[in-house]
Amino acid sequence: MPAPSPFHSRTQPLCRSYAWKDWAGYAAVCTYDSCHEPEYYAVRQTCAVLDVSPLHKYAIAGADAAEFLAFLTVRDVRALKAGRVSYLCWCDDDGKLLDDGTVTVLGDGRYRLTASLPQLHWLSLCADGFDVEITDVSDSMAALALQGPRARDVLADLCQEDVSRLRFFRHRRCTFGDDIAGELTRTGYTGDLGYELWVDATRAEALWDALFAVGPSHGLLPMGLDALDMLRIEAGFVLQGVD
Repeated sequence: MPAPSPFHSRTQPLCRSYAWKDWAGYAAVCTYDSCHEPEYYAVRQTCAVLDVSPLHKYAIAGADAAEFLAFLTVRDVRALKAGRVSYLCWCDDDGKLLDDGTVTVLGDGRYRLTASLPQLHWLSLCADGFDVEITDVSDSMAALALQGPRARDVLADLCQEDVSRLRFFRHRRCTFGDDIAGELTRTGYTGDLGYELWVDATRAEALWDALFAVGPSHGLLPMGLDALDMLRIEAGFVLQGVD
């Protein structure tokens, strides 16, 4: 049975459709109401938020962290500076695609890698000979994807810092609401203006509450996976293992 995500106490009461699916071992909303079109149009016209906590997340650190990621993936991570985020993928020894995701350069030899499938075993195999530490932080981190043309306006009300100039595929630390320490990346899977908000899983409910204290005035809606599928297909984003 799928486990509840860190936001489940907030998403479950809003899911009037009772339509859920298993995403990486977590219960994920398909659509909040009987039809997912309002969620789709919210992303294209105002903004919507999706719980992306089920993504597999790995903390990678050590003297050889950059060399290891450059060896593991098709991206030369060594060329990325702190504060950058990059899309990448990785293959097996025969060149077959295994998975894709993003890498965030946190600085001081620390990186965060996301994946759609469990990859700890493969990462550990590939790390042989590298001075690197790999930690699965999937369950300890929660994340929301805030997407749509009004997303920046929502963040202006939500964040204590001015994040309006955060560039595409960039990362920064910030404070959400009154005291929720977290991270913000300008990333997404919808083809629209978008951000991802990252916090410790213990602060997930507080983040959701702070977001929905300011978001509805900007047209914010919760969004499920059905709307996301429409959005990413329309944007031409391929889902590995499906398309």
